[in-house]
Amino acid sequence: MPFQSQSFAVFFKDFHLEWRSRFGVSTVLAFIISTMLIVLFSLRADLLSVAVQSGLVWIIILFASLTTLSRVFVSESERGTMDLLRLNAPATSVLVGKLVYNFLFTLLIASITLFLFVIMVNMSVQRPALLAAVVLLGSSGLAGATTMLGALVSQAVRKGAVFPVLALPMLIPLMLLLVRVTQAAFTGGEISQYANDLAALVGFTGVTISASILLFDNLWED
Repeated sequence: MPFQSQSFAVFFKDFHLEWRSRFGVSTVLAFIISTMLIVLFSLRADLLSVAVQSGLVWIIILFASLTTLSRVFVSESERGTMDLLRLNAPATSVLVGKLVYNFLFTLLIASITLFLFVIMVNMSVQRPALLAAVVLLGSSGLAGATTMLGALVSQAVRKGAVFPVLALPMLIPLMLLLVRVTQAAFTGGEISQYANDLAALVGFTGVTISASILLFDNLWED
């Protein structure tokens, strides 16, 4: 079977399982809505500075993502289908299929969260193209990091406790970059103010995905 077909088969399997159970989507939507209501009414997010609002929205996206993204590999381990997947698809196809699934799922989370946050807080987006680029790069970076970490966590005994401990230190630099560029998208800052941060986001995403592809073969064969 060609590489593209194998990767699509892995992606479609995860998508079909999620569509059938809707566990991840329902969990994430409940988390996003409840967290936003708490932020809006308890912290009065509409009165906070744009910098704080940008930080809050990415914190919500981060923790919403962490609740489900590790399950692309953990669920294989829990169902006992990891060995079957190893026999039917090479490591690179498995990684690409699950990476694409995580990216699309994270992109959905980020888009819904930002859309609801902008409406509820009544924010104005000065640079929509920049905000769209931030969402794409942020989703790619989160998906790249959490997919590889999810594969590592699936080998651990206490899977639920290990994933956040490993993920948060790794994702802090990404979060700082995303907050700064998102703030520029809301305030309409000059290109020179966020060009380096955008380049750093591209670099983080590229390095994370490249490292995952290079290291995953060894992890998958163990």
